[in-house]
Amino acid sequence: MERVHAIVRGRVQGVWYRASTQTRARQLGLVGWVRNLPDGSVELVAEGPRAALDQLIAWCHDGPPDAVVTAVEPQFEAATGEFTSFEVRR
Repeated sequence: MERVHAIVRGRVQGVWYRASTQTRARQLGLVGWVRNLPDGSVELVAEGPRAALDQLIAWCHDGPPDAVVTAVEPQFEAATGEFTSFEVRR
């Protein structure tokens, strides 16, 4: 099990990016959270198998149909096991 902490930049707020990320993460069996940041980017933390995390990060480069992603900045680290589901934080 691993953890990824990522910042997604571009037009990623107001386009269902958080809800779509939650759906995709749950489909992949990941746990963690996603939230909007004041600078217009989206931040996420996800834990699970490395292959599933890689699939989530690959998805993040496109996101939902109305998103325009300009950068995805992932950092991988050891999982903490602190999450039981994948949630949208406000």
